[in-house]
Amino acid sequence: MTTDPVLHPDISVVIPCRNEAANAEAIAAAISAELERAGVSFDIIFIDNASTDNTVEVVRGLCARDSRVRLIVNTRNFGQMRSPVHGVYATRGRAVIGIAADFQDPPQLLGEFIERWRNGADIILGVREAENNGFLLRWTRDFSYAFAAKVGDYPVVRNATGFGLYDRKVIDAIRTMKDPEPFFRGMLVETGYRLETVTYARPLRQRGRSNNNFFTLLDFALSSLTSTSKKMLRAPFFVGGLGMVIAGLSLVAGLIAFALGRSAAGWLIAAGIELQFGLLFMSLGLIGDQLRIVSERTRGAPLAFERERVNFPEGY
Repeated sequence: MTTDPVLHPDISVVIPCRNEAANAEAIAAAISAELERAGVSFDIIFIDNASTDNTVEVVRGLCARDSRVRLIVNTRNFGQMRSPVHGVYATRGRAVIGIAADFQDPPQLLGEFIERWRNGADIILGVREAENNGFLLRWTRDFSYAFAAKVGDYPVVRNATGFGLYDRKVIDAIRTMKDPEPFFRGMLVETGYRLETVTYARPLRQRGRSNNNFFTLLDFALSSLTSTSKKMLRAPFFVGGLGMVIAGLSLVAGLIAFALGRSAAGWLIAAGIELQFGLLFMSLGLIGDQLRIVSERTRGAPLAFERERVNFPEGY
């Protein structure tokens, strides 16, 4: 039985965009050239996250000229975590490629991604050799990676932005998690499927400028930490346990002071205060872990609401 390449192409490419009117045509042309060279059937899905320029109009023109180009227009800005993953879930390809619209990710690597996929890899991630950001952004990124490595439940691939290829079974597995704030890079690792990386030197940004700033990256880092670590929620419990131990030591010191005929009031007051803080933090830790369990059982909010879809055939 032959699979319809329109409804089920070999590769679906997802391009998240916000104010990328200057890049849309060029990135679509570059991707098409690489995938045609690789000999695969494909479609390209732009998902627009409330652009304020004419990105939507430019992509509409692409859709009119090429039936393989599709467009999803969100009703509002749903953020850098939810909108791209919503686009990934809309695909039908046997594998999915995620790539930025502004050429910060080199389309020239797509052929290698596909070759590795054909050879059995389920996830292939592009990993940048170095970041050329300013000190503050670089420090924030380095700190978040280091902190995640210490407290995370599973490793996050450093300097991987989500640029890569993911087999359909990986996407289906992630979709079952129904996470309302999906940290996609971490969820890829969480699935446990075979993962390979391709290291590349980050090219100079050819067009436009990034929509990221310190605060958006900090928000992304915090979301990623809370999405990948139970230890963060449980940390107050262990702090409380430490407080209880200190309270016990203060109590013992007070008893020793009393036995030696010295005033034990200071030690006993300290023990009482430390005991209260210990109990408080242990309670917070238990409540936090209960909230985590409730969250895992009730996840299911939609990632994004769509205003319209363009060029999606019936049955897609």
